[in-house]
Amino acid sequence: MSNKPLRVAIFGAKGYPYVYGGYDTMVKELGERLVKKGVKVTVYCHRSLFKERPKQVNGIDLVYMPAIESKSFTQLTHSFFSMIHACFSSADVIFVVNSGNGPFGLISKLFRKPTAINVDGLEWLRPKWKGLGAKYFYWASKMATKFYDQIINDSDEMQKVYEELFQASSKVIAYGSNPGLKADSKLIEKWNLEKEDYYLIVGRLVPDNNADLIIEGFIRSNTRRRLVVVGDVPYQDSYAERLKDIPDERLLFTGYVKDPHELAALYQNCYGYFHGHEYGGTNPAMLKALGYGCAILALDTRFNQEMLQNGKFGWYFEKDKTDVGKIVESAEANPEMMKKLRENSQQGLTKKYNWDHVTDQYIAVFQDLVYKKGKFRLKH
Repeated sequence: MSNKPLRVAIFGAKGYPYVYGGYDTMVKELGERLVKKGVKVTVYCHRSLFKERPKQVNGIDLVYMPAIESKSFTQLTHSFFSMIHACFSSADVIFVVNSGNGPFGLISKLFRKPTAINVDGLEWLRPKWKGLGAKYFYWASKMATKFYDQIINDSDEMQKVYEELFQASSKVIAYGSNPGLKADSKLIEKWNLEKEDYYLIVGRLVPDNNADLIIEGFIRSNTRRRLVVVGDVPYQDSYAERLKDIPDERLLFTGYVKDPHELAALYQNCYGYFHGHEYGGTNPAMLKALGYGCAILALDTRFNQEMLQNGKFGWYFEKDKTDVGKIVESAEANPEMMKKLRENSQQGLTKKYNWDHVTDQYIAVFQDLVYKKGKFRLKH
């Protein structure tokens, strides 16, 4: 009896080792650790994003699939082709990310391939998916609960949402976090900044991250500190342009900061970190802020309450410009309390956010799925 390794196919992100967003980071962190634990991993990559196409990187097998390139259909068509390829492959388990890929679980069901899907946030509520897009994501998320063998959510509150909306049970496996890089504080001098003389926002300039609310509330305050906005959008956008045109010398838009040490320095030396993300579960930017020792000022949502343990590791503001102004005034008036938040924030990265622990949980799910489906490939 040979002990064959577990074979897992992964798709739904951009590929490996490409890292742009949260799902790409997850595929990288999880994939590399699975390989180290003896799992055979195949990641499906968007062919158009990779000029060089090696068949394997860091022990991860790579398949480059085409897509119908358009704003709405690139990801969906790539996932469709990837699912068909994975169903014909020797994979024991197919792991998919993004609830938009929910309907493709029908294909794997027909092939009787064990599947798991990480469904992430409330995509159908995001302002960018108006009308048909929002309806599609809601329907796709519902289909995911019917066609996939295991639904995975990354927070307890998101698990409740899936129970409330779809009467579907799911397993919670949090998004992981790496301990913050230690960066030279002099790196912030590039933007003429000094330690703790600025507040920070990090994220794409899209409506669901509420940068407009934070910026407009911030400029109502009388603080002399600056507000540094890290991030942008990779296309011409009236929302982003409107924010950049607000006339206040305290505002600093850096655009994308791709150097991880520069980004780490911006996190580590800010007076307070603003988190306006609204529709997700476990948010990677929030995990970074905790890991880098930030005093966190977060929009009051059920997901942010969960991550900051109901106020233990941060303060909350309502979705209201006046309230943002008030929290800035509070932060200015209470430097000792802000200092205490900075000193304690790393304690918020509990075991559930540890990537190795996250990986062990995924392996348990994959092995359980193989066992339940009666595919005893490990005993061939």
